Amino acid sequence: MEGFAERTRCELLATGATVRRRAVDNPDQLTAQEALIARLARDGLSNPEIGAQLFISTRTVEWHLRKVFTKLGVSSRRQLRQV
Repeated sequence: MEGFAERTRCELLATGATVRRRAVDNPDQLTAQEALIARLARDGLSNPEIGAQLFISTRTVEWHLRKVFTKLGVSSRRQLRQV
């Protein structure tokens, strides 16, 4: 798995993307995509609206939001405003 991770890191760097290493000590830290989706949900956009804005499917938005809710320990969009 380390080999695939390094290969992916190199490919991302080649595109000019910023790559951060995930550490074992911060598994609850939101990824950039999760943080963006959380902000859009907090601001009142629906899942289809978020998906349209980011060019991803509604199901992908739902998947990211489930991860966000778990990582932040919240259970609703309303609670995102407080976090």
